[in-house]
Amino acid sequence: MRISCLLLATGLPIAGVFAQDTALKTQTMGNIQSHYAEYKSIALQIWDYAEVGYKEVKSSALLQKTLADNGFAVKSGVAEIPTAFVASYGSGSPVVGILAEYDALPGLSQQAVADKMPLEGRAAGHGCGHHLFGTASVAAGIEIKKLIEEKKLHGTIRVYGCPAEEGGSGKVYMVRAGLFNDVDVVIHWHPGAENSVTLTSALANKSAKFRFHGLSAHAAMAPDKGRSALDGVEALDYMVNMMREHIPQETRIHYVITNGGKAPNVVPDLAEVYYYVRHPKKDEVVRIFDWVTKAAEGAAMGTQTTVDYEVIGGTHDLLLNKSLADDMQRNLVRVGGVRYTAAEMEFAKKIQASFTYKVPAIETAGQIESLKKEVDAGGGSTDVGDVSYVVPTVGLEAATWVPGTPAHSWQATACGGTEIGTKGMMVAAKTMALTAIDCFTNPALITRAKEEFRKDKGDYQYKALLGDRKPALNYRD
Repeated sequence: MRISCLLLATGLPIAGVFAQDTALKTQTMGNIQSHYAEYKSIALQIWDYAEVGYKEVKSSALLQKTLADNGFAVKSGVAEIPTAFVASYGSGSPVVGILAEYDALPGLSQQAVADKMPLEGRAAGHGCGHHLFGTASVAAGIEIKKLIEEKKLHGTIRVYGCPAEEGGSGKVYMVRAGLFNDVDVVIHWHPGAENSVTLTSALANKSAKFRFHGLSAHAAMAPDKGRSALDGVEALDYMVNMMREHIPQETRIHYVITNGGKAPNVVPDLAEVYYYVRHPKKDEVVRIFDWVTKAAEGAAMGTQTTVDYEVIGGTHDLLLNKSLADDMQRNLVRVGGVRYTAAEMEFAKKIQASFTYKVPAIETAGQIESLKKEVDAGGGSTDVGDVSYVVPTVGLEAATWVPGTPAHSWQATACGGTEIGTKGMMVAAKTMALTAIDCFTNPALITRAKEEFRKDKGDYQYKALLGDRKPALNYRD
C-alpha cells in the first residue's frame, strides 16, 4: 500500500520512489547535523537556566524565539500556562505534532564534571535531560518545516512546548484544552542511557499535597494545649507504609515531608506531606489514592487535627502503538547510536566508577536496542500518557547519558552538560524527523496507527485524573 500511495503521488517507478525516500532522509540527517553547534548552544543555555516546572520562563522563550525565527507561527501561554506554547507551520493534513519539554528538577545542581560538584548558588539541575529534549524536538520540527516550505512534504507540523513534566502534568492541561484534537500523530523522545524505541508503558500517577492543621503551643511548658500537625503527617505516613502489604505489588507510593514545622520547641500548627501514587493501570491508581485520602482522615482524627489536600498532578499510563514503533525503529537503526572520543571514554569511565552496581559496557551507547513490547513494565510516569490516549503517539530514548546512568541523578545532570548529551540529542532529532517524514509521505502508516489506536483504546473516554483543577503553577513553591 505504501508503494502504491507514493506512486500515485509522484508518478515515479518503484526504484525511483525508494531512491527519492532515501535521498530525502539523507538530506534531512545532514541538514540537522550541519546545525550541531547551534543546537548544542541552545541546549546548554537551557541546561544553564535550570528552571523548574511552570517557572521555565527563559527556557520557553528561547525555544519559542528559535521557532519563530525559523518561520513558525507561535502561540504562547496556551492552556492557561504562561510557559506553554504551540508552534505551527504549513496547512492541511496530515497534522504531525512533536513534543518538547524543558523543565529542570529541584536539588540536582551539578557541574558538567565526573565528580559530584553542585553549582554554587543554584538549587536545580537538568537531571532528566529536558534541555536536550526540548532542543532536539525543535530541531526536528524546523527540519520538517523546511521540507514543507520546499514543497517536498505537504501538511502541518506542530511543536508543542510542554512545561512541568516533572510532576506538574503540563501536557494534561494541554490535552484537556483540546490542543491535540486535530492531530494525526504525535512524536516524542526522552534522554536516557541507551538507544531504543519506547514500547514499554508508563505508570499512571496521581499526586497530592496533604496539609494538616493543629494548634500551636510551647512544646515543654504547655504541650497539652497543643495539637501537632506534624503528628498528623507522621500518622498518615505510618498508615500508608502499612498499606504497602495490602496493595498490588506493581504499586509505587512515594512521599516527602515538605513542611514539618519550624522549631522543635513549638508544637507545629501546620505540616504538609507531598504524595505520589503510581500503578500500571489508571483505575487502580484512583482506587489506591482514595485509600490514602481515607488514611489521612483517620490520621487527623487520631491526632485531633484537621486535614485537607490539593491534587497536584495526575497522568495516564502510556498507550503504545506498535505500527508507529516499528517505523521509528527502522529510522533509529538508520541513524545509529553515539560514538565517544577518547576524552569522553575517560569521562564515562569515571562516571561509571561512581555507581555501586554493575554497569553496561560503555560501547552500548553506540548500539540500538531491539524492539520489545512490554505493556506493564514501566517504572516511571509521564504526562505523554495523556497525549497517547487522544492521538496515536510514538517515542524513543537516546543515549545522552553514560550507559548505566539513572535518571534524576547528579551523573545525568553532568552528562547533559557535555558533548555526550549533545550527541545523543542529535540521534533523537534525526530519528524524530525521519519518522515524521514517513508520516507525511505514507498515508497507510497513519491509517494503521489510527486503527491500532482505536482498537487498543476501546470505548474508554478520556478523563483527566487531576479533575478540573487549574494548572498548579506554584507546585514547586
